[in-house]
Amino acid sequence: MMRKVKNWTIDEQAQFLKCIGELLERGYSVAEAVESSSYYMPIYRLDDIKACYSSLKGGETFFDNLLGLKFDQQVISFVYFAEKHGGFATAFQDASKMIQNKQDTIRKMKKIFAYPLFLLFFTLILLFFVQSMLIPRFNTIFSTMDIDKNIFMYFVQIFGYLFPSLLFLLIVVIGFLSFYYYRSFRKLPLLEQMNILANIPIIGKYVTQYYSYILTLQLSYLLSSGFSIYESLLFFQENKQQRLYAEIGVQVISQLKKGIRLENAFSSFDFLEKELMRIIQHGQENGKLDQELYYFGIHCLNQMEEKLNKTLKLIQPFMFSIIGVLIISIYLSVLLLMFQLLNGL
Repeated sequence: MMRKVKNWTIDEQAQFLKCIGELLERGYSVAEAVESSSYYMPIYRLDDIKACYSSLKGGETFFDNLLGLKFDQQVISFVYFAEKHGGFATAFQDASKMIQNKQDTIRKMKKIFAYPLFLLFFTLILLFFVQSMLIPRFNTIFSTMDIDKNIFMYFVQIFGYLFPSLLFLLIVVIGFLSFYYYRSFRKLPLLEQMNILANIPIIGKYVTQYYSYILTLQLSYLLSSGFSIYESLLFFQENKQQRLYAEIGVQVISQLKKGIRLENAFSSFDFLEKELMRIIQHGQENGKLDQELYYFGIHCLNQMEEKLNKTLKLIQPFMFSIIGVLIISIYLSVLLLMFQLLNGL
């Protein structure tokens, strides 16, 4: 196997797979494509690529090499199934697109959250200063002059009292979830873990769309290469590096042996879209199950990206609105207090 290496970044993995996929489309073998990719990758990755090329020439699989390079687990899964169905070029480019989308999403989330969280941090510092130093002094003066507090001052004080309680509640919730995860959740069977995640509000929808996309795409590739459903599921079952796929293969095969229809065998997985069962039934009826699964997988990916973009576009304005109201309230509470003080003199 390959030597221990520094992990590749997501961007580097995407670039590497995309380059190899494009070269394979032009008739290169996998080993030749890996060798040629060295001209398009950062120079500090040349040793890894040369080691991969030598390993391939020595009879190792590309799947084994990516395991040694510690690539993304879903990328490794794409390569595992590609070695079964032979569609390397398409599978590599799909894997490249998938992890690039993942990286783009992470960048968007960082961009959306970074500035509002920065503002919120300094707003809370300002709130602490106003709450602990300015307002108590104003209260002392107003109590002696019998002047009523303004509504903004009440708002700032209420928020100042509630924030520590909300922070404590958040810590308690995180602590409870951590305790549940280490004490119970991770000890559950993997399929049961996934079913639980799929039933969590908001998050669950992303879980079902993501895994439906991955599963249907892999099944589609295998079926379009001439493998039967049963043979394809055996490949899932043999994928020991991906426990989820292995357990799916085991359970579905077990159901099929009992005479249960294919679409019904998948119905027990809550982490898959319910629409998938109708797609499987329709694909079997028209004899184009591989195509139906492929287009459904792309549909799930598009739906997931669209939903995520809409969610991210709502989060930032919402955070800015909260911060804006808090800043304006702090400003007006102090400003009106000063006016009230001047009027009382």
